[in-house]
Amino acid sequence: MKPRFIFGLLFLALLLSPELMAQGCAMCKATVESQDKAFGGPQAIGQGLNSGILYLMAVPYLLLFLLFRKKIVGFFKEFAGAQG
Repeated sequence: MKPRFIFGLLFLALLLSPELMAQGCAMCKATVESQDKAFGGPQAIGQGLNSGILYLMAVPYLLLFLLFRKKIVGFFKEFAGAQG
């Protein structure tokens, strides 16, 4: 793609309202907006959502490590051997 086209798309995205760009899970949004005291207040809800996001983010990296661990370990062994 041409750099001018990419710059145009980026500029257009910056002009859009944040509400249009901030997409998220409808259940997460509803939970945070309700902020019931039954769940321990807004602090506990936010902490739980952050933990869930970190968990979902870590799983693909762990799977990739398990699939490519021989190549990763071999790379680090080769790198350590070149230093020394």
